[in-house]
Amino acid sequence: MTGRIKKKYIQAELSNLPDRQSDLFICPLCDRAIPKSQRDEHHLIPKSHKGRETVILHRICHRQIHALFTETELARQYNTVEKLKAQEDLMDFIKWVRLKPDDFFERTRKSRRLKST
Repeated sequence: MTGRIKKKYIQAELSNLPDRQSDLFICPLCDRAIPKSQRDEHHLIPKSHKGRETVILHRICHRQIHALFTETELARQYNTVEKLKAQEDLMDFIKWVRLKPDDFFERTRKSRRLKST
């Protein structure tokens, strides 16, 4: 196949794929629906540590993870959603954010522990 025929074939194949953006996603951390504008992909093991697996999270949940932990901590200790949910500081955040609307977003600040290093 060449030129425009190949292009039409590729477009037809792509139109048959499910649209990831239109699906309903639930944040595995806070269990709230994630609007399209608030979706972030989180590498369970950071890319800097050769991680590939990702999960889709609320933007605020994703930023909170990176505000609390270094990439090395994420790679070694908190490389699953269950381990993240069990961490005490993140538990407090999850309890707080669960009461907010799905599209809620607020600026996230780095933890004092990370600021001092």
